[in-house]
Amino acid sequence: MEQNCFRQWVSKYEKEISAIRKSAHALHASVNQTYDKVHPYGLHLDMVVNEVTKYGHEVCVREEDVLPLFFGAYYHDCIEDTRQTYNDVMRTAKQWMDDKQAQMAAELVYAMTNEKGRTRAERASEKYYQGIRETPYAPFVKLADRLANFTYSMEHQNVSNAHMKDLYIQEMPHFLAAIDAHREEDLRFCLPADMKEKLQ
Repeated sequence: MEQNCFRQWVSKYEKEISAIRKSAHALHASVNQTYDKVHPYGLHLDMVVNEVTKYGHEVCVREEDVLPLFFGAYYHDCIEDTRQTYNDVMRTAKQWMDDKQAQMAAELVYAMTNEKGRTRAERASEKYYQGIRETPYAPFVKLADRLANFTYSMEHQNVSNAHMKDLYIQEMPHFLAAIDAHREEDLRFCLPADMKEKLQ
């Protein structure tokens, strides 16, 4: 898709996207969640959406997918971190979308939710990655999420970020392979090459 066309769609739904952003920020703030122990968690959500805004034209195939895509980016951690259920997410999405769009949005959020597990490997299991590969736009949003986290860890020097930076580098080959749906015929499942290059 042409970048200008995607930008026009995003601009058309600016009011709804802004409301989704405000709602997601408030939800994470309501459970006192922070990012890097110092920032409101909304900082991370905005970083993810910045990547979606920048590269979304490479995967978004129709106008009606814009709101589910942005909702998924803003709400991608809400089940995992704010005690929301799938049905809660559906109800929230329906404030701005029709039933079909809300279901797409909820499925995207659900796919981004880690499995139950005691370790990082258990939480990001093959079942988790399979769910991402099988859900429209989930590989793209997951890549945006990792790009946001990796960029932050590179730019902010403390022990925790240094550890995460090294972990992201170590995980990169497996991570990229795990989220690649190999469905080039359907852009909704694709990983933009320039995003992967930026991450690498």
